[in-house]
Amino acid sequence: MRVSESLSLLVAVAGTQVLAQTSTSASAAPTTTVTPEGPETGKLGNATIVSTNPVGVKYKATLPAEAFFKSAYPDGGNIQGDISAEAAADGKGVVFTIKLSNLPKEGGPLPYHLHVAPAANGNCTTTLAHLDPFERGEATPCNPALPETCQVGDLSGKFGAIPTTAEGTFEATYTDLYASTQEGLGAFFGNRSIVFHYPNKTRITCADFKREDGGVTQPSSTSGFGNSTILPTGGAVTSSSTSAPTGPASSTSVPIAGAAGIKAGLTGVLMGLLAVAL
Repeated sequence: MRVSESLSLLVAVAGTQVLAQTSTSASAAPTTTVTPEGPETGKLGNATIVSTNPVGVKYKATLPAEAFFKSAYPDGGNIQGDISAEAAADGKGVVFTIKLSNLPKEGGPLPYHLHVAPAANGNCTTTLAHLDPFERGEATPCNPALPETCQVGDLSGKFGAIPTTAEGTFEATYTDLYASTQEGLGAFFGNRSIVFHYPNKTRITCADFKREDGGVTQPSSTSGFGNSTILPTGGAVTSSSTSAPTGPASSTSVPIAGAAGIKAGLTGVLMGLLAVAL
């Protein structure tokens, strides 16, 4: 067999193996599903349950004395109250406790969300977009019956917006399985903020979360994720009409699995073919 024929055969074998590996990797990549009736799955899949929230860790966001959107309180003032968040007793999810008063008497119901950045000097615009590590976006509304398909930060979408009433008060306590008090996860909100909106997305007020204690107990678990799917530690966030994007979505290439093995195998084939040709 001539050397040229050997090299042609080598190229054909290499192409077949690389195509097979690429096809396998690409087929495993998550896709976005959007239908008129159904929920929208994030580009990185559905949100996963966080089971390794450190027990005892607490965060609180206290609303400022003055509203960011001054027209909501022309005589001064703001929504009063705070939002507490604590890892669940078993580390699975986060318990949110919301106590508010002096709410606007009209214009509701009021959506509210975890946002990706803190409010610099009380500026709610600097909080950027909703916390959305799975890149779900806002093309379709959150379906509370399928919270795993919602943005991690869309608390009102999952648990209901705040009604505006004559009393101007609101209280709620619930457990969100997809938020995290564990630093390093994409769903971690301890260094982020919470923002209250009008339905047209105008930002009324916002507050940063601050850690309240030194809890360090870690729940015993071999996996921190409800379905053993690793949570992304980054990812793009989706901007609302009044939010500035945090940056372009990541465009990480799908790695070719077993590339080192392919290289080693091809080296062996090459050596064998050259030996025959010579």
